[in-house]
Amino acid sequence: MEQALTLDAVAFFKEVRDLYKETDRQFREMSKETDSKFKDLAVKIEKVNSSVGDLGNRLGDFVEEMVRPAAVKLFQERGIDVHQVSRDIHVKRDGDEIEIDLLVVNDGELVVVECKSNLSVDDVNEHIERVSKVKKMFPHYRDMKVMGAVASMVMQENVGKYAYKKGFFVLCQSGDTMEIRNDSKFKARVW
Repeated sequence: MEQALTLDAVAFFKEVRDLYKETDRQFREMSKETDSKFKDLAVKIEKVNSSVGDLGNRLGDFVEEMVRPAAVKLFQERGIDVHQVSRDIHVKRDGDEIEIDLLVVNDGELVVVECKSNLSVDDVNEHIERVSKVKKMFPHYRDMKVMGAVASMVMQENVGKYAYKKGFFVLCQSGDTMEIRNDSKFKARVW
């Protein structure tokens, strides 16, 4: 009887071993499927992120195209006699570089305009750094008054106030046009 029990135990352990092997095989198969699905998901997420980034860039381009034709009139109304508006300027000098969305220029002043679809405080801070580099990056402008402006389709009130306090012109969409939201007391910061 003891031998029969032992044979039953051996058969039982073989059955458990076989079940373990089958479970392990199924687990590995499921793991491969899951890995494959996660890789597919990662590719899809990357495509969505890329599409969202492209959309953000297009919206920024849209803001630039709204501001560029309005810039002459808007800044002339503020006493800046605009002669030239340039778009998408990239400069590299001495290991540094900046990108400027719009550069509004006359004989003695220039306004560096940052255009965003939805402006943030971080965007304003980055623009402060950008404007502070203009004379270094464009030595031919070193004797000019350099000012900054931010333009946006959507701007939270606190962000607009922050940009105003930092000395920037604040341009926002108003219906089909752009407007400068700074009041008559505003004094632009000059770099």
